[in-house]
Amino acid sequence: MAARLIDGKQIALDYRHSVRRAVDARLAAGARAPGLAVILVGSDPASQIYVGKKIEACEQAGLVSQAIYPDADVSQADLLALIDRCNEDDSIDGILVQLPLPRHIDASTVIERVRPDKDVDGFHPYNIGRLAQRVPRLRACTPLGIVRLLEAIDEPFHGRQAVVIGASNIVGRPMALEFLLKGATTTVCHRFTRDLEYEVGQAEILVVGVGKPGLIKGEWIREGATVVDVGMNRLDSGKLVGDIEFDTAAERAAWITPVPGGVGPMTVAMLMTNTLQAAEARDAARG
Repeated sequence: MAARLIDGKQIALDYRHSVRRAVDARLAAGARAPGLAVILVGSDPASQIYVGKKIEACEQAGLVSQAIYPDADVSQADLLALIDRCNEDDSIDGILVQLPLPRHIDASTVIERVRPDKDVDGFHPYNIGRLAQRVPRLRACTPLGIVRLLEAIDEPFHGRQAVVIGASNIVGRPMALEFLLKGATTTVCHRFTRDLEYEVGQAEILVVGVGKPGLIKGEWIREGATVVDVGMNRLDSGKLVGDIEFDTAAERAAWITPVPGGVGPMTVAMLMTNTLQAAEARDAARG
């Protein structure tokens, strides 16, 4: 069996075009374009690249973006005050604080300071709680993007054995909630899992997001599985690889995401979608 590639770039482009059409319709109706504030503390090179891609995607989707760059030594109090100003700014519908943050700043406190209706990252406990209660509003971008990828290939979720490797607050935990919402039987594996090979072998849908190249061996993959690799690791050679041994996994899987070009573009596309959703929800609340 040779797996078919899930083209995240094309699917993400379709979503971005959809957002652009919706924004154009808003403008034609006399409404304003949705606004997104992106806050990057310090000058981490990788984070700068991510933020640059998000700003570029905003422009292509017709969103109005504001990039805010506090110094790396900004105090937590000053950063929280900045978020408060963005919370009260009616031209801003979504607020994204790029992670990771400097060690002297508590990320949980910062995430909780963003108003839930502007939390386009979907990390606020309120929004995670809504997802857990099966009444989602703004949803974490990477897990939501994975769901949209799988919907694009007509993945049958109901009753399927979904296995998530990694239990982070950003990917693993909300991913498990997304699978439960779709009716899959869901297992989450983490560093205390006793037999990772066995759990991987049970997966009809496998999502891996750990950040360790080659963690999941290709021969572990169940025949005919749908495989999603969230990992993005740069080897000493400069090559980007995921967490799964791609070549051998692709011989066993039915569908597999490439790295790069799989999950990453969808994460950015869902950020655009969430920002549009936040703007429309705020408009509806105003009547």
